[in-house]
Amino acid sequence: MSDLTEPQYLKLADQAFRRIQDALEPVDPDDADYEFNGDVLTIGFANGVKCVINTQRPARQIWLAAKARAWHFSWDEGAGKWMDDKGSGDDLFGLLQRIVQENAGATIRL
Repeated sequence: MSDLTEPQYLKLADQAFRRIQDALEPVDPDDADYEFNGDVLTIGFANGVKCVINTQRPARQIWLAAKARAWHFSWDEGAGKWMDDKGSGDDLFGLLQRIVQENAGATIRL
């Protein structure tokens, strides 16, 4: 589990979700449409792929699932990023940029 306090986690998670929504705003909704409901952001792509990003408060992580894969991101204070806890080197925003590019053909800035 992360060393973040609950308030720190909530602030960082909220910032991450706002940043993702802001980056998706200019994308053509025919290519990628998104919905934020509670702690879950779902992105549906025209090719039928779905991407789900949600908070995992007990673990103080952000989870992402797409194309039958899942990633768990923990806050890395040193890097100042949400990093995959499996050691893949993926960060939340970099991975999401690749997923949107591959499925919507759109470049988002995170």
